[in-house]
Amino acid sequence: MSNTSSNSTQPGLLQVFLYALLIALFGLLGYLGFSHVSSASDATDSTQVYVEPDSNFTHLWTAPSDWRMMYLKPEEKELVEYGKELIAHTSDYLGPKGSVKAISNGMNCQNCHLNAGTQPWGNNYFAVQSTYPKFRARSGAIEDQVKRVNDCFERSLNGQALPAESKEMRAILAYIKWLGTDVKKGKSPKGSGIFKLKGLKRAIDPAKGAEVYAAKCQSCHQADGGGVLAENGKSYTYPPLWGPHSYNHGAGLYRMSNFAGYVKYNMPLGANYEKPQLTDEEAWDLAAYVNSMPRPSKDLSKDWPDVAGKPFDHPFGPYADPFTEEQHKYGPYKPIKEWIAKHKKSKK
Repeated sequence: MSNTSSNSTQPGLLQVFLYALLIALFGLLGYLGFSHVSSASDATDSTQVYVEPDSNFTHLWTAPSDWRMMYLKPEEKELVEYGKELIAHTSDYLGPKGSVKAISNGMNCQNCHLNAGTQPWGNNYFAVQSTYPKFRARSGAIEDQVKRVNDCFERSLNGQALPAESKEMRAILAYIKWLGTDVKKGKSPKGSGIFKLKGLKRAIDPAKGAEVYAAKCQSCHQADGGGVLAENGKSYTYPPLWGPHSYNHGAGLYRMSNFAGYVKYNMPLGANYEKPQLTDEEAWDLAAYVNSMPRPSKDLSKDWPDVAGKPFDHPFGPYADPFTEEQHKYGPYKPIKEWIAKHKKSKK
């Protein structure tokens, strides 16, 4: 009996010992882990300062998901999809060797309106349907979506207007309307169009811009600014930034502020509003360089019937203000903007 009792108590004592040992080990690990986290947290709190995200780049509007097209009528869906194709591959259909018409310079709408007009701060179309028709000082008239599209064909694509009744115009308008789904009338959602970059205190510098171009743009757009033609010979893999096949001097990107805001948050390749690669100064100087290079011209005599409505960086006179064409093109812009603001107030 005594042997049986002794054998039965030994495993029990062993289990208690092992259990106690495990508790001690877990306690030691917990202490070490807590002390490590605590010390790391203390170091973080003492050396780092929280930086609130820039609200200009958070919660931006996005395009409606493609799956929602299932709710469109079949003929409407077909137009929307064709419109997207025309924006992305304009030249295949409407370029010098286009399958439908030959009315543009070989660039695609997507070259200026990134990701088929859906990229936040990438010159997208989100606010077009909600804000047009509207009065535009450049024409001195109320413009509709057809006029807006044809401005791009005649200026950015240095081509001819697309007939309003054509299938291609109807498709582009259907696509623009689709991208404006859910945008309230009269509203421009955050991230629409091009970001308004803060100006420099100095004049922007084409010579400095040439250095930026050589370092960060030339590998794609080439030393002569002529871009790289695609293998099909119909469009460009990398579009021309100047020269006979680029946008003319009536295009929106010929304005320095538009070009600078566009490249700041979209260029060079791989950059976007979350991962910009250019400084503000580089973006402005790059605009000065590219928009100082030769390009097609356009008759602008009917633009800005009220010269007082010209923007601060419109490079062609006459002006209502006393500043030169040189300063309107290269700046510094602050004195011009202050003069315009002051005289607008005095008229009220």
